[in-house]
Amino acid sequence: MRIVVVGDVLLDVDLSGEATRLSPDAPVPVVDVSGIRRRAGGAGLVARMLAEDGWPVTLVTVLADDDAGRQLEEALSGVRIVSGPTSFPTPVKTRVRAGSHPVVRFDQGCGRTPVPDVTSAMLRAVENAEAIIVADYGRGLAANPQLRELLARLADDVPIVWDPHPAGEAPVPGVSVVTPNLSEAHKLSQAPKLSQAHKLSQAPKGTGNTSSRPVGRDSSDGAGEVAGILLDMWRSHAVLVTTGERGAVLLRQRGGAPRRVPAPRVEVADPCGAGDRLAASLAVHLVGGRDLEDAAMLAVHEAADFLAAGGVASLPDPPSPGKRRHRTTEPLLLARSVRENGGMVVATGGCFDLLHAGHVRSLAAARELGDCLIVCLNADDSVRRLKGEQRPIMNQQDRAELLLALECVDAVMIFGEDTPETALDRLRPDIWVKGGDYRGARLPEAELVESWGGRCVTVPYHPARSTTGLADALAKVS
Repeated sequence: MRIVVVGDVLLDVDLSGEATRLSPDAPVPVVDVSGIRRRAGGAGLVARMLAEDGWPVTLVTVLADDDAGRQLEEALSGVRIVSGPTSFPTPVKTRVRAGSHPVVRFDQGCGRTPVPDVTSAMLRAVENAEAIIVADYGRGLAANPQLRELLARLADDVPIVWDPHPAGEAPVPGVSVVTPNLSEAHKLSQAPKLSQAHKLSQAPKGTGNTSSRPVGRDSSDGAGEVAGILLDMWRSHAVLVTTGERGAVLLRQRGGAPRRVPAPRVEVADPCGAGDRLAASLAVHLVGGRDLEDAAMLAVHEAADFLAAGGVASLPDPPSPGKRRHRTTEPLLLARSVRENGGMVVATGGCFDLLHAGHVRSLAAARELGDCLIVCLNADDSVRRLKGEQRPIMNQQDRAELLLALECVDAVMIFGEDTPETALDRLRPDIWVKGGDYRGARLPEAELVESWGGRCVTVPYHPARSTTGLADALAKVS
């Protein structure tokens, strides 16, 4: 399955450090920069996310021949790129952070440019896609008439997710779903745009009655109302308006009233990249045959998981040229892939704070029960509520990384609730494993797991080994 991401790319530069004093020249903080990280932004970020999940992905874009463009290509190592030239410099967004707090962002060359040309190779890559994400960042590629004509022709047969931009181009008619955030949706609904490129691709696409229809109003944010305006204006199959911590609102052609898709509660330090994660997940689930409502629910949760895990800061550096990642660590995609190939999905859960031999033995035993093992890992706030303010000893990113380093662990799903039921309902493993200390007692998750035909199993428990005992021993020698 090849997913094609079409759109504008930019270079994101993160400068991080500490601010301990004010400048003598003006009452502004002085940030002592200790780290610099360059990463792909825009459509490039979407492509990187898909590549990290293990999907074959092609990025169709235009690239400048400058230093920033070469840095961008390096940041996209592992992604197949089909690009055309541009005479305009690579756009660069630089963010300065003091600790975890953003201080300032400055942009270079990020305004709209004239509509770029597309090459025949770019069009062929799009035509061969099994799913398409259009990541419009307002630089003009999505306005190219040849590209739009091709996308409009493919819309009946290929899932297309369109992530719009207020300075960008209207989606072509008939795409599967358009995904503005709430702020973008309000701006776009108040300023409908029909460019010449859009008019060239206005052929009817069979998406039902496009006359105005009554749309249920959302009393707090108006998401349902603007979704209705945009659905009529764009003639897409659906509009999914993301509303931050409240989740999203989905409205479909002939689909009745808007439906709110709730998001799990997570602590968010930096929301950057959540919309890109949502678009990527939507495309994967749609091409996998999911109904749009189911795909939207999964995508909203995966975007929340992405933020809970640290957002763009949690993305690993791209692999060195010639090296490939050998497995996906995205749990829902892994579970689906294993099931589609007739395999058995095994899951277990816990805090796994200070990984020890007892953990490793239990995990290895669980892995022997099926074809993959997915660990449902309590997020930091969840551990704190369960274990006290002094825990966890290691943060969730470190705990997940150590688990993934074990040969027996195939993926980690971080969840923020106190119990794993919500994560289990999304994952739906064939086997749910707990330690043998539950032997003789009915597992609390048993009824839920059995509701989809799964079963619960216990594996040997090693009482002489525990995180608490290990922590106490470390305290004595510290």
